[in-house]
Amino acid sequence: MMIQAYQTIGIIGGGQLGQMLTIAAKSMGFYVIILDPTPNCCASQVADGHIVAAYADEEALGRLAQQSDVITYEFENIPAQAIEQLSKQAYLPQGAKPLALTQHRLQEKQALQTLGIPVAPFIGVQTQEQLLEAVAQLGYPAILKTCRGGYDGKGQVVLRSEADIVEAAKLLPNDCVLEAFVYFDYEASIIVTRSVHGEMTTFPIAQNIHRNQTLACSIVPSQCSKEVEQTIQAFAQTFMQTHNLVGTMAIECFVSGENVYVNELAPRPHNSGHYTIEGCCVSQFEQHIRAICGWPLAATTLRQPTVMLNLYGEDIGRVHQLIPTLPNNAYVHCYQKGEAKQGRKMGHITFIETTQMNAQKSAEIVYNKLGYSDSSIGGNEK
Repeated sequence: MMIQAYQTIGIIGGGQLGQMLTIAAKSMGFYVIILDPTPNCCASQVADGHIVAAYADEEALGRLAQQSDVITYEFENIPAQAIEQLSKQAYLPQGAKPLALTQHRLQEKQALQTLGIPVAPFIGVQTQEQLLEAVAQLGYPAILKTCRGGYDGKGQVVLRSEADIVEAAKLLPNDCVLEAFVYFDYEASIIVTRSVHGEMTTFPIAQNIHRNQTLACSIVPSQCSKEVEQTIQAFAQTFMQTHNLVGTMAIECFVSGENVYVNELAPRPHNSGHYTIEGCCVSQFEQHIRAICGWPLAATTLRQPTVMLNLYGEDIGRVHQLIPTLPNNAYVHCYQKGEAKQGRKMGHITFIETTQMNAQKSAEIVYNKLGYSDSSIGGNEK
């Protein structure tokens, strides 16, 4: 089935990912309707319509189904049961399976492990007694994460010694997973897309640098060896193919030497793929729209070395002052969020250069002007 230009795409979720999906869809000739509980959310400012309602609101989802020729979602914390019901009355190529696979960290790791894809050693935990037993098996340091709902460092506690048990136990009795620390050289991620026809593409691997447990920047090309690149690509393609998934998925990895450990999956476009807007022949957002609409997937070739620098609430005021001084290889994206809270993603800047070194230098100059004193962008955390 192919969705044609001038038909309507419904998007559940109206954040910056929904906004960028909408911009891509509009450039391809589609109409777009957003369902999101926040009035004047990012995506609603560029969409043709906005249903203001909770993600699990059955009546609102029914209206979205009536007005849309195809439906997608822009983040993974939408109730899978609601999507399952919606898929019975609307064309939703992704279905609920990607959500079911990724909404529960323990089940996600088990699904990866079943395919022989390496992950950090882990143990499911629900009680303090189980936590103590798990720590005894995995040792320190370790990290306790809630199985549901955590992102950007939320819902997790690092345990470096027995003194951290009390703080970690506050996450219980929620379903949690304790993971052993993986000592890695760097973090990398890949964006993989699979269409309704089974066609599959992967974007160039990004090397990611974090600050305060959130993504600070992505550098492309990464320092991955050819063997590591092929390993990550194989993991991504195997997971998508085995589970017959449609749409875009991000796979985040730890790389230690030639060893790769998958850390997390996201069944949607991803922050570390924003570089594709200017950096590649097609963006992750257009590729996702192509995939769910039955269009041929486009070439994902990297145009030039690229660095994507995230902007947070504490940065955005200074960015407006810096814009007149930015080099002509800098592309600024502001998401038009209402309140610039500290730690809240407010936009990003992409730097395109003839060499990776020059792209990193351009990004680092701006990063330092924003008030960060690290000698390298972000100060990668391990």
